[in-house]
Amino acid sequence: MSSRREGRILAFQTLYAWEAVKARFKSPSEKQEILGNLLDFSWLEESKNERLHEKTRLFSHLLITGTIENLEKIDEIIKAHLENWNFSRVNRVDLAILRIGVYQLLFQRDMPASIVISEAIAIANVFGEEKSYGFVNGVLDGIRKAVEDR
Repeated sequence: MSSRREGRILAFQTLYAWEAVKARFKSPSEKQEILGNLLDFSWLEESKNERLHEKTRLFSHLLITGTIENLEKIDEIIKAHLENWNFSRVNRVDLAILRIGVYQLLFQRDMPASIVISEAIAIANVFGEEKSYGFVNGVLDGIRKAVEDR
């Protein structure tokens, strides 16, 4: 597995976990502490954490922090590209994958959109539901077209 793929998977897992627990914490300092705990990857199996390449760790960290810092904008773009689907109905797995993909399409313009979408589809195939890959593909492709038309 490439270090970028592994970094995307770590980012996906971290954003999924963050989304699942953030509502329980009210204060910004509590949320920041939880995010810090997730970003140190101590939740990974110890042997896997020890083998985690520094480039993978840094790439994943960039995806996570960039996505969270731009979450409001990212979510608005996702909402605008959902056809016949309510944002609140998007499951957490698909949402985490979409958020990372949108972050990359908007802010990592040196990364080819085809690679961003292919990687998102691959992660959806492994972690998502049966039809997640098609949903993720459709939403990200629509966003790709909108970004390219700018």
